[in-house]
Amino acid sequence: MSAGPEIIISRIFPVPRGRLFRAFSDPAQLIHWWGPKGLTNTFTAFDFREGGAWEFTMHGPDGADYLNWKDFSEIVENERLVFHHLQPMHVFTMTMLFADEAGGTRLTWLMQFTTPDESGQLKDFIAAANEENFDRPESLAGLIRILTQQNHPTPFHETPA
Repeated sequence: MSAGPEIIISRIFPVPRGRLFRAFSDPAQLIHWWGPKGLTNTFTAFDFREGGAWEFTMHGPDGADYLNWKDFSEIVENERLVFHHLQPMHVFTMTMLFADEAGGTRLTWLMQFTTPDESGQLKDFIAAANEENFDRPESLAGLIRILTQQNHPTPFHETPA
């Protein structure tokens, strides 16, 4: 991991750890909630294994496209994911930790940047964007919980368009 500064965000989601982990590891679910509010995604690669690539485009409500390249470096099912964000404008390592807590799962994101300047310049923007991103799986988790309680299959196993 990088020795650079960190940005940390954490939240408890009202679903079991395995279900929240699948919301990230299953691209048919992830495509619906990844990214800040108002953005949609097109995945071009999602090779969910250590050494695998994740490539996608986030589409902004203003029509702007944001290309993203990430490499998975560590995957411990239902516990930990680590990937490297490889954009020239900012490079960081993301560690996602999944832990049982309070009848649900605490998800913690730890972003480690290469320099203090990079972290300092992006901290306010990233903190707000990460909170918005966390709001999206919370909505997904609530929907999954409701559907599970009603014994309906979840609608998130469809192939994305």
